[in-house]
Amino acid sequence: MASSKPLAVTMITFFLLAVALHEFASSAAAQAAPLTGPVDAIYSLGDSITDTGNLIREGLGPFGAINKLPYGETYFGKATGRCSDGRLMIDFIAQRFGLPFLNAYLDKTASFVHGVNFAVAGATALDASYLESAAGILMPYTRSSLDVQLGWFETHLASLCSSPEQCRARLATALFFVGEIGGNDYNYAFFQGKSTADAAALVPRVVETIRDAAIRVIQQHGARRLIVPGNFPIGCMPSYLTAFRSANPADYDSRRCLKNYNQFAELHNRQLQEMLRNLRMEFPFVRIQYADYYNAALQTLDNAGNLGFDVEKRFQACCGAGGEYNFDPTRMCGETGTTACPDPWKRLSWDGIHMTENAYRHMMEGMPNKSLYIEVFRIPTCNSVFVNIFTQLVGHPPRQPCLIVNNSLIKKRKEQGYYRATTNNKQNTLESGKEQS
Repeated sequence: MASSKPLAVTMITFFLLAVALHEFASSAAAQAAPLTGPVDAIYSLGDSITDTGNLIREGLGPFGAINKLPYGETYFGKATGRCSDGRLMIDFIAQRFGLPFLNAYLDKTASFVHGVNFAVAGATALDASYLESAAGILMPYTRSSLDVQLGWFETHLASLCSSPEQCRARLATALFFVGEIGGNDYNYAFFQGKSTADAAALVPRVVETIRDAAIRVIQQHGARRLIVPGNFPIGCMPSYLTAFRSANPADYDSRRCLKNYNQFAELHNRQLQEMLRNLRMEFPFVRIQYADYYNAALQTLDNAGNLGFDVEKRFQACCGAGGEYNFDPTRMCGETGTTACPDPWKRLSWDGIHMTENAYRHMMEGMPNKSLYIEVFRIPTCNSVFVNIFTQLVGHPPRQPCLIVNNSLIKKRKEQGYYRATTNNKQNTLESGKEQS
C-alpha cells in the first residue's frame, strides 16, 4: 500500500493555499475596484498649480489680479482663475484622457459629471491655524488647506451618491490628484523671513498630512488611482531669484539657480517619495504614482532652446514690472505698472511664480519616463491556471489581484486608437484621442 504521507502533504498544502487565497481575496474584495480601463472622472486637490477658479470665487484678497487679463489670454481669451496665461497641467491631463476641463468646486453652476477641482490658489498642506500658532506663518490668500478641500470633496460625495457603496463604485474609475500641495507652506515661510532650518522642520508634517489625505480617499472613499506630484525647483523661479539674490557665485548652480532652495525642494521630494513607497506596500491594489514635477521642470529648462523658448530670457517672467528677472513682489502681474510680454509661448515663467501654458505643456510631454500615464494603468498579469485554481478554492475569480491579458481586446483597442506608443521606453499608454475644451 502506498504511503499516505504525500497525499497528506498535498492536502495540507492545498488547505494552506486555500486559506491564503481566501485572505488574499478578502483583502482584494475590501479594496475592490477596477484598476484598468478609461478614466471617467478626475478629482483634484492642491494649490495654484491646479486651481481652475476656486480662489476667485472664495475671495481674492491681495491676489485679485488673477481674475483679469492678461491671465488666461493665450488659450481662453479671458481670466478664468488659472494662475497662468492659459492652460495648466491638470487641463492637459484632462484632455489626455478625453475629458472636459475640471470645473472649480465653488462654481455652483458648473457640471461635475467628469470630476471636480477642489484646489485653491495659495492653499497649504498644513492647516492655517497650525502654521500661524506653531510656526508663526501668516496666510496671505486663503485658509482652504488640504483638510478643508477634503471636506469639500466629502460634501460633494454626499450629494452625489445614495450610499457609500455607490460612491466607491463611482470613484473606482476616477483619477485622484493629491497635490501639488505643500509648496506654499514653504513659500510663506521663506518669504516671511524664516530660515531654511525653520522650513525644513515643516517637511515631515507636510508629508504626513499628504499621506493622511491619500489614506483618507483610499480607505474611506475607494480611490484606486492616485497621482501625487512633488515640488518644483524653486531656486530657478524668478520670485526666488529676485527675493534671495546673492552676491556670492557659490550660491548658484551651473544653471544659475539658487542651490540652497533647490536642495530644499529635493528634501521635500525625497521624503514624499519615501512616504509613497511605504504607502504602496500598505495598499498594494491601489496605483499610487509620484509625478516628478521637479525634474520635468529642469528638463524643460535645460532644453529651452530646442523647445522654442527664448534662452536669454528663460529666468525672466513674461508678465511683471521690470528688473533683472521681471519680478516685483509689490507689483504682481496684472496690477498697475506691469506689462505682459507679446510672446508668452517663448517664456518659461508667466508671472515669476507660475509657469506659462507652453512650459506646462512641455513639462507634461517630457515627464520623466512618461510615468504619469503608464503607471496609472499597468497592473500585474496572471494566467488562466491561477484563475481556475483560485476560483475552485475560493468560489469566485480574483477580483483585483491581477489582470487576465486579453490579446483580442488589446488588439481592438489599438485599432480604435486607445494606445499611444511612447518612444523612450517602448511601453504603451492608454489615451483617448478625443479632446474637449
